[in-house]
Amino acid sequence: MTEIGTTEAAFLLNISTARLRVLLKQGRVKGARKVKRFWIIPLNGRGMPEISSGSRGPEGTWNKGKRTGNTFIHVLRKVIDDNRDNGTTDPAIAVKIGGRNDYCHEVEILGPCKIVYHPHKPNKSQAGGARLWIEVEPEIQVTRKIFQ
Repeated sequence: MTEIGTTEAAFLLNISTARLRVLLKQGRVKGARKVKRFWIIPLNGRGMPEISSGSRGPEGTWNKGKRTGNTFIHVLRKVIDDNRDNGTTDPAIAVKIGGRNDYCHEVEILGPCKIVYHPHKPNKSQAGGARLWIEVEPEIQVTRKIFQ
């Protein structure tokens, strides 16, 4: 049985490390144990941490299986222009994982990736018509940060 830490488990589940720590504190991560200051989380047969259901509220939105689609990262030029003109600090980077978009100020890619530029053939299916984007394989961890 493979065991991992909180950062990698949060990446596999596609949730924040803070949310995972809440689930750990509630005892909802099956087989998880704390060794000194660190959590050790076992993986099931599909290579995913198992989360038990809560007693109330909606069903959780974490990944049940491993991700298969690429991650797309876009720099939002219009947001950069608005921030410059209006003195705002809105997040100007969009990270698309599956059908979910996260907006952030900083992205750290922990592995290989590629930058794709198609000036005359925009990617309407995955990237919303973008002509320039960064593509990351599904198994590569992407860390997102938002500044206040």
